[in-house]
Amino acid sequence: MIKRLIWLILVVLLFTAPNFTHAQEEQISLLDNTVEIYFPSALVFKVEAASQSDITKIRLQYQVDKMNYAEVTSEAWPDFTPSPEVATEWVCDMRKVGLPAGAKVEYWWTIETKAGDKLVTYSDVIQFDDLRHSWQELTEGQLDLFWYQGSQSFAEELMAASKQALERLAEDTGAYLEKPISLYIYASTEDLQSAMIFPREWTGGVAFTEYGIIAIGVPPNELDWGKRALAHELGHMVTHQITFSPYGAFLPMWLDEGLAMHAEGEPDPYLQSWLKKTISQQKLISVRSLSSPFSAKPEEAYTSYAESQSLVEFLIQNYGKDKMLRLLSLLKEGNSCDDALTEVYGFDQDGLDKLWREYITGQTHSQPVLEYASLRKVNTETTLWEEALSKLVKANMLLGYID
Repeated sequence: MIKRLIWLILVVLLFTAPNFTHAQEEQISLLDNTVEIYFPSALVFKVEAASQSDITKIRLQYQVDKMNYAEVTSEAWPDFTPSPEVATEWVCDMRKVGLPAGAKVEYWWTIETKAGDKLVTYSDVIQFDDLRHSWQELTEGQLDLFWYQGSQSFAEELMAASKQALERLAEDTGAYLEKPISLYIYASTEDLQSAMIFPREWTGGVAFTEYGIIAIGVPPNELDWGKRALAHELGHMVTHQITFSPYGAFLPMWLDEGLAMHAEGEPDPYLQSWLKKTISQQKLISVRSLSSPFSAKPEEAYTSYAESQSLVEFLIQNYGKDKMLRLLSLLKEGNSCDDALTEVYGFDQDGLDKLWREYITGQTHSQPVLEYASLRKVNTETTLWEEALSKLVKANMLLGYID
């Protein structure tokens, strides 16, 4: 009998107790909650609400999907006149925010009235897509490739080259992608630049490491360049993901660029010849100098890239992938490059410079140096590589890799 009485009381309470969430939502009615994309200039967040009391406070809260060690919530306060029914908007100006194509933003509104009622809307996600093109998509593993010009085989070859680059890095250095990457393949440099707010006339590709997004201009007739360029930028992505930390890991430029060049595969004959010529002229740049941003002068930039690749190859071939991975781990923990090198290899950057010079000089003496003129006859792709490297140098200047 007592059990039946308790059950009846619970049933009565269940049907008579107020639904606080429902009652609160009834006080403030959400009439509109939309976002308009004006790529690449802006996102426009719109909201409209009504209440029996004047709506006095409206704020937009949003979180950008990117690599962070702390949850960052931004707030925006749109202008409006207090009233029982309000429609307002807030413009996210990309001249200030600078979101890349494909970036995701989670957002919600908080609305309050003079009477003290409060409504927090459910969160939603908007993707800042470049809607000017009809994108096709190819997904494999952690890679999402988007393109709008070129055949299916064009995209598949770019994807295959990207996967090979990731496999090469994992096998030789132990470094791998920790988060998915989106690859946006624009059909030309002009199309790519039109997707940016402040492009420079030589921009050929951009890697947004914090967002996991690469945007690059690859015409279908420049597939070979596209493969190497994608592999290179993926090398940067892997390196930055695996060393990302709250300590603000400092990656020496020779290591960052050397790993990216390693991701491309076999060293290009032109760069190898350039390195040998630099050695013969005794104009090598010191390892410590290569820790800083590279020169924008083509000759010095070629030497810097060639040396960086050679330095990384020297460490991998002579000391193995485990030590390279340990070096990256120590840099992630906030150690300086000299301290990390000393702990892992037993020498700092000056010691590396000495050992590497002895190694590379011995290799050069055992192999004939190809003159540039004869190399052009042997390698019919030299001019294409010069153009590709020039684009890469200039693109890296935009990314902050080069001064």
